[in-house]
Amino acid sequence: MTTDLTGRVVAITGGARGIGHATAAAFLARGARVAIGDIDDVAVKEGATALESTTDATRVHHDTLDVTDPESFDRFLDGVEATFGPLDVLVNNAGIMPVGRVVDEPDAVTRRVLDINVLGVITGSKLAARRMLPRGRGHIVNIASAAGETYSPGLATYCASKFAVVGFTDAARLEHRGTGVEFSLVMPSFVNTELTAGTSGARGFRNAEPEEIARAVVSLVDRPRSRVRVTRLFGAAVVSQKFLPRPLAEAMSRALGADDVFLGAVDQGARRAYEERARHS
Repeated sequence: MTTDLTGRVVAITGGARGIGHATAAAFLARGARVAIGDIDDVAVKEGATALESTTDATRVHHDTLDVTDPESFDRFLDGVEATFGPLDVLVNNAGIMPVGRVVDEPDAVTRRVLDINVLGVITGSKLAARRMLPRGRGHIVNIASAAGETYSPGLATYCASKFAVVGFTDAARLEHRGTGVEFSLVMPSFVNTELTAGTSGARGFRNAEPEEIARAVVSLVDRPRSRVRVTRLFGAAVVSQKFLPRPLAEAMSRALGADDVFLGAVDQGARRAYEERARHS
């Protein structure tokens, strides 16, 4: 069962590339009007141009967005509604994933991860919900991660940020039950984007593609649910660990390569450009 998304107004953070851009394309394919925001003003313009080449350009809007700045976020949503009308869907997708041991992580990078991955999601959710509640409808989809349900060496702060997104979204969903405003989570595994550049993925599991995550986001708008995991197989493996004794669950993670995938096994050369942008942009 699918919902008629023709004319729906969708805003996506981190929409210049990767999962955000694929999600924009998926909503456009269903007839929605889509706005993408990103801190990289050059990339967001290029991303919008690419989207416009596949559809009616009047259904695409873009703007520079710093999710760590509430005023920037509010201006972005103001621009979306001035262009398209009332906001129907917000996809909080913007996020960064620097890797390495936490003791080697500069305090500025720790704060940057939390500012973008946690406060950006909370800020966007609040601003969108305040616009949606008076109309009694709307949907906020927060992109978390399998790292919000498990943990990996080399991702301590990232895991903390995604655990926070999961807890926040579940609580917000219950707070808004019956209001017409939905809150949902998408829990990706390894995805073939720049975020995972230089890593090998989980042993025995394939990486997801951005388009799969995009389809999961759209499916939640079609049929609201609390969360969806992509890939299903990797998600099932993560959930199964919760029912195992901790030593056995951690042994299972080691068998999948989790102890090394974000540390010694990283191709630093392949990852250098992403790390530079994630840590300093």
